[in-house]
Amino acid sequence: MAATVRLLPAVTLALLSRFPAAVSLRRDVLELGDSDFEYLSAEHETMLVKFYAPWCGHCKKLAPEFDKAAIRLRGTVQLAKVDCTAHSETCARFGVSGYPTLKIFRYGRDSAPYDGPRTADGIHHYMMKQTGPDSVHLKTGEDVETFTNSYDASIVGVFSGTDSSRLAEFMKAAGLLREQFRFAHTTDLKLGEEYGVSSESVLLFRPPRLSSMFEDSVVIFRDYLTIGSLRRFIRDHLYGLCPHMTLENRDRLRVRDLLTAYYDLDYHHNPRGSSYWRNRVMKVASKYSGRGLTFSVANKKDFLSELEDDFGLGTSDGGELPFVTIRTKLGHKFTMREEFTRDGQSLQRFLDNYFAGRLKRYVKSEPIPERNNGAVKVVVAESFDDIVNNPDKDVLIQFYSPSCPHCKKLEPVYRELADTMVSDLNLVIAKMNAVDNDVPLGYDVQGYPTIYFAPVGKKDEPIRYEGSQELKDFLKFLKREASRSVAFSGSKDEL
Repeated sequence: MAATVRLLPAVTLALLSRFPAAVSLRRDVLELGDSDFEYLSAEHETMLVKFYAPWCGHCKKLAPEFDKAAIRLRGTVQLAKVDCTAHSETCARFGVSGYPTLKIFRYGRDSAPYDGPRTADGIHHYMMKQTGPDSVHLKTGEDVETFTNSYDASIVGVFSGTDSSRLAEFMKAAGLLREQFRFAHTTDLKLGEEYGVSSESVLLFRPPRLSSMFEDSVVIFRDYLTIGSLRRFIRDHLYGLCPHMTLENRDRLRVRDLLTAYYDLDYHHNPRGSSYWRNRVMKVASKYSGRGLTFSVANKKDFLSELEDDFGLGTSDGGELPFVTIRTKLGHKFTMREEFTRDGQSLQRFLDNYFAGRLKRYVKSEPIPERNNGAVKVVVAESFDDIVNNPDKDVLIQFYSPSCPHCKKLEPVYRELADTMVSDLNLVIAKMNAVDNDVPLGYDVQGYPTIYFAPVGKKDEPIRYEGSQELKDFLKFLKREASRSVAFSGSKDEL
């Protein structure tokens, strides 16, 4: 009998190896396909599905984060994936045209696109908001206190009864915005009295960890309630004077000019120390409200690579003291080089200089080449305006990465193009290392190589090159887009 028992695991493993579908069902991330997607997805109340291609670089980058999130969401939200190179029918049915594409399904029905973060923490946080009701019904004062004692902000509607028209509109808003915010409601007006309201209204509770003497912890919305007006109210008041910027909310915060103080911020393990420096920032920030600059604090460990790449700040900069940057919505960057003082005076001097226009922008740039006589002109961030934005020249500019194999393959073709056009004094063929130089605003560089054409008279409207990487197609493009007739040094047979 003992021998039989010892054999069971081996027999089970052998059977499972013959039925890979059974193995996939035991994993935290289900592997679905054309034959089983419909009936397996229908078994789950909420499912996040990743449609991917094995060769896709972004998919490979997402894979470990997706797997970690699946483990954390085990038993709450099911995660699944579909290989679109092997199961094209399913991917076509849901309109998948790029990889990776993430979608939220509810009992097998395509509910909404996933547009949240792509880190394990971000996916977990986002999908937890997809579970349960759109808005939690709070019945007692203790319920309100428990719900609002959260790491995130809370939106609580106070209504006179279940038949309230405002409650109906609030629920619609909660259904649309639940992936971004936490919603709850009560139909007992008395529960609002503690927070200064006696009629129907909406309360925005900022996270308790961010409570401060410089602003109210609860903000009251009393205007006419519509989905649009509530969305605007949340947008304008959610973050307050100085929010905690994270990898998940940074894009929403950076739609405005933003100052950020980076330090060892950790509200889980060191709430007192985290609040200490934030209060110093808020004290100064309160003097500059209404001047178009928003403020935030962040954990420098979360942004080390960004600070090094975008601002030239190393891990030793600032030590235990915060270091401060400003990033405008136009992409202009500034750093506070003076040491952060506890009385806030250095920060105030930095802000006075910023608003007076006395600060020099930080630009990440390689040195300007001493010699630049090649047919392909080398551009760096410091020389971009002089070469690419030269008002008298049409410029074809290639953004590349030194390690990119596609860029290396293009190099001889691009050089031949430059040689062919060398006699045209109105046209410049150029390239810029986009890894070691800041890419100017207006140029969307997400992969390499990326090529743009900046014509005379339209430097603020560069044209993206979408053709093949063959000489004849480059020549046709230039002949079509150039502001003047092009002059060729070589044969025109390619045209």
